[in-house]
Order: sequence, then C-alpha cells, then structure tokens
Amino acid sequence: MATKALADAGLKVAVVEAGPFFDPADPKTQTQFKWPYESPRRGANTQRAFGEFDMAYGGWDVEGEPYNLVNGSSFHWFRSRMLGGRTNHWGKISLRFGPRDFKSKDRDGLGENWPIGYEDLKPYYDKVDQLIGVFGSKENMETEPDGFFLPPPKPRLHELMYINAARKSKVAVIPSRLSILTKRINQDRGVCFYCNQCSRSCSIYADFSSGSCLIFPAQKNGGQIDLFVNAMVKNVNVDKNGRATGVSFINKTDNKEYKLKAKVVILAASACSSARILLNSKSTAHPNGLGNSSNLVGRYLHDSTGSDRAAFIPALMDRKRYNEDGVGGMHVYSPWWLDNKNLDFPRGYHLEVWGGMGMPSYGTGFNLDDLNKHLGLELGGYGNRLREDVKRFHGAVVGISGRGEAIARKDNYCEIDPSTVDQWGIPVLRFHYKWSDFEINQAKHMHDTFEEVLTNMGGKLLGDRPGKEKKYGLHNPGLIIHEVGTTRMGDDPKTSVVNRFEQMHDVDNVFIVDAGPFLSQADKNPTWTILALAWRTSDYIINEFKKQNF
Repeated sequence: MATKALADAGLKVAVVEAGPFFDPADPKTQTQFKWPYESPRRGANTQRAFGEFDMAYGGWDVEGEPYNLVNGSSFHWFRSRMLGGRTNHWGKISLRFGPRDFKSKDRDGLGENWPIGYEDLKPYYDKVDQLIGVFGSKENMETEPDGFFLPPPKPRLHELMYINAARKSKVAVIPSRLSILTKRINQDRGVCFYCNQCSRSCSIYADFSSGSCLIFPAQKNGGQIDLFVNAMVKNVNVDKNGRATGVSFINKTDNKEYKLKAKVVILAASACSSARILLNSKSTAHPNGLGNSSNLVGRYLHDSTGSDRAAFIPALMDRKRYNEDGVGGMHVYSPWWLDNKNLDFPRGYHLEVWGGMGMPSYGTGFNLDDLNKHLGLELGGYGNRLREDVKRFHGAVVGISGRGEAIARKDNYCEIDPSTVDQWGIPVLRFHYKWSDFEINQAKHMHDTFEEVLTNMGGKLLGDRPGKEKKYGLHNPGLIIHEVGTTRMGDDPKTSVVNRFEQMHDVDNVFIVDAGPFLSQADKNPTWTILALAWRTSDYIINEFKKQNF
C-alpha cells in the first residue's frame, strides 16, 4: 500500500523483497486451474505448507532461515518469500476494526488503548474498500462497521444449514466480507468466476494481492518504482547522528552485500521480520537496535487464537453432483455475538464455516469408516464399494473454526538469538511465547459453540473433544499467521516504538507499516487495518516531504 500511495504521489520508491518476482498471471508459475491428477501426490504437501498448489513460497520452516524457541515456548513463524508475500495465498477475510476494538482497555482494563480511534481510520478504510474491492452487506452493527461493499455470493447448501443451526443457538450470522471482486471495478482486474482456488493466487486479479492490486497498477500509472527481488535485508544504515540513510541487503543470487540509500526507510516485512531488522541495526547511536530506546522492539507479540471442530452431516449425503465451488472461502460467517462481562475470558472470537463439494484431491475419502460407523454400516471395503462410499459421503462433512483475540503481553516476545545465524550470516530470532488462561478459556468456549451448532445441524461430531491437557484444542501461537504487536504504537516514547503515524520515536525518517504497530488484534483479521494504517502513514510522509522535512 505504501508503495502505491507514495509512487502515485510522484516519489521514487525502491521495493526490497526477500523472494523472487511473482505475478499471478504468469503461466510459468501459475497453479490455478491445475487438476489434482497433474500432481503425482494429488496436491499433497511436500514443500509448501498448505499443499503443492498453494501459492506461498515458504512456510513455517524455510530452508536456510532457522528460528529458535526457548523456555518451553511454542511459536510457529510463517514466512512467504515472494513479491506480494502472504497476500498471494491468504484467506481474503477483510474486516474493519470497530470503535470498541481501538479502546479495549476501557472495557476490561487489559492491555492498552490505541492512541487513535476508528474515526481516524474510517476515511482510509473507505478508500481501501473502494480501491481494492470487498464483498459484504450493510448490517448496522457497531462491532462490525459497514463499508463500501460489492454484492456477496449466495450461501451454499452447507452454509444454509449452518445459518439455521447457528441462529437456533442465537449465534449471529451475516454474509462474509472478503476482498474478492463479484463485479468489475476497473479494466485491469477481472471478476470472480467461482473456481474456489483463491489460495493459488488469482490469474485475473479478481482477489487481493499486493502485487496485482497495488504495485503493478502503480507501475502502470508511471510510478517510479525499482524492484529489488531476492534481496534479504540485513539492517537499516544510519549516519553519525543516528538518522537512517538506507538499508543493506544480501543479494541471494550472488551472496554479496549491497547498500541502498534513501531519505525515508519504510519497513513492511511483517511484524517479526521488521523487529528482526531493527534489532540487527545496532550502531553507536542505537546500541540496543534501531529505535529501541524503550526496549520494546519485539515485545507484545501476539497472534489470533484458533481452534476447529468438524462433524459428519447425514442430511448432506447422497447429493446430486453440481458445481457449488463458490469463492475460495466462506460465504457467511459469525461475528462475535456475546458480552464478555459474563464470561471467563475478556475478548471475543468469530466463527468461520467450511465444507461443500469442492474438487476432490489428496485426502478425499480418507478413513470413510469414521463416517460409516455413525450409520451402522459395515466397515472396510475396496474397489467399487469404496468408490461408491466416496461419492455418497462427498460434501457431507462440515467444520467450524474459531478465530479470536488474545491479550497482548510484554513477556510474549521475539529477540535476536546470539548463537544462530541464517545462511547469509544474519542473526535470527528466538521466541518466548505462551498462552494465558484467557486464551485457553476462550478455546473451551469455542468448542462449546462448535458442538452446539454442529449438533443443531444434525451432525455427528468427529474425533474426541480436546480437554484441558490439550488446552481445549487451542492452536499453538503463530499457526493462524496473524502475528502483530512487536513495534507498538503510542504517544509516549518510553512505552511504545512508533507514534500514531507509525513513525519511530527515535528515528523520524523510519516508518513501520506492517502489523508491528498494533496494540491489540481484535477478533478480526488484521489485513484491512494494516492497509488503512499504511495509507494514512503514506499521506503523512507525503505531507512531510512537501514541508521539506526529509
């Protein structure tokens, strides 16, 4: 977003990307439209975390780029090394934070309030909606602010059943809000044709990725953008007064170090990667790492909570075959619907529903005995009988995922590991992270909800309910890939890293426009707020250039 906003304003921009160039429309790298039989493993994962066809170069384990865990910590750090990064395969869930989300401390006394409010970001949320496109519906809910919406797709059969079941339990259900084009908004991007392959990155640019929707249009508009790909940033360079002069990076092709000079340095490498760059940018003026006089760079790391449950729905068996693929994600979802004052955890969660008769691939039909046993049918079998069972049960499993807000805590953090470097000799991160009882109790409540709603659907719950010893199924931190908070925003340089315009307190020509400045996560995905903040920050930078402050 910063690249487009600054280039459109006439500024020269250098984009330094750790991975290769990537364009979703390039047939040489495209996986969209490939059939499962084109893979010897039918799409099963070998190198990509979410399967062979998923469009993310990287994962939780990246060759040559280790990270470490200490003191019994659990954290999974996902990195996507390619132009556009994670936006090439993400879930497209595009939710605004509401007024309450910026001032959560006022409700429960936990964490800190943001120094800005919804009214500060609303104009930028509006602009992001209109520039990128998001489908949804106006609901007049304070906790789920309305925007500029494209028409949402209709619910599929399993989602219609979910709507009835959820409302029976007084769980709210509304159309999803995903950044996928259901009607044309310009001549450069196509309209979704419902292939259900958004995770493969859309070749007609009908979904949002930062390359196809921001960088490429800015270049087409004549923006002065230089792309440095396969360039691993090592550190930010400073002058004798401690002011940034640019960055040093390793060219991964020739393994040599190069320097780029700039009047302003903007970090958007993801919350943990930006913290790593800052902590590795030590100098006489910044002995503790760039902009780290508060000792808070890397602190207050937090990810969304998550847990899941699935059920076999007999009413969805023996269905006539038809195409119900839809978009590559949910058509409806449930925003948080309760008051935490009456619960044993302080923040809420939303529900995501999944299922349907998608294209069969690796895993389809595995262990059908888990379903047959609920009908009292003979177990086992092969040949024609197995094929018939696969057809009968296809589309009859529905799942619900909960994604919630964790409390930002100072003792959850990343720091430089003094004993480990990556393959380019750059010191790596080590993580300190544990869930608190708040998040564990929230996961328990998720499972209460999963079971009630799935049972309302006539479902037969699959697998055993996770107990206390398994943290009630709470996924390890990092697995939801929503990590935020490592360079927190605030008005006081002693208790924050950046100001309300994401400008570092200690170095006025360094800005951070990823999720690092977040003080809290909300029970929403962070992408739309990252984009709105980055656009707001870019406007501030442009005005500062006009004042000749850089």
